[in-house]
Amino acid sequence: MTDEDKKQAEENKHAHGHEHAETEKTAPAASEIKTEEKKAEKTEKKHVHEKPKKTEAKVNAKDIPISTKHSAAICRFIRKKGIPQAINELREVAKIKRPVPMRGEIPHRRGKGMMSGRFPQKAAKEFIILLKSLEANANYAGIENPVISEAKANIGARPFGRRGIRRKRTHITLTAKAAGEKNEK
Repeated sequence: MTDEDKKQAEENKHAHGHEHAETEKTAPAASEIKTEEKKAEKTEKKHVHEKPKKTEAKVNAKDIPISTKHSAAICRFIRKKGIPQAINELREVAKIKRPVPMRGEIPHRRGKGMMSGRFPQKAAKEFIILLKSLEANANYAGIENPVISEAKANIGARPFGRRGIRRKRTHITLTAKAAGEKNEK
């Protein structure tokens, strides 16, 4: 207490005949201690839940307007590769610098180790978006050095377009795991 507070307390004591001012100053301090104790109890009750470390990151895309055949070829192309490597290779596909190997009656391409292939630009651009999302999911899950363990493309809904033309749609699922882990399937 400062000197001014002591003087005022004495004046109040003389005016009222008892130490009313002193008890007022100590009472709030006791209540403050109780509220602090209650807050401490509440924080103890709210124990922090640590999120369990995930082993895989996943991206699901439904009804993307790209060819299912091209998507399946790109899935085979990027499977078992690191995400940054897959993104860089798909950028080359989008710039028509690198073909994607494909099966079926497709013309031959120059280059060692490839019989036939094409440059699915639209599908490559969609996959780049999905791979960036997969990379962000892997970072959030705490996966270091993520590798694409599963990549699959399925036929989606086939809505009617103008003049009875069926539109193409594809469902895509991408899964990434840490580099050392094996796929359990």
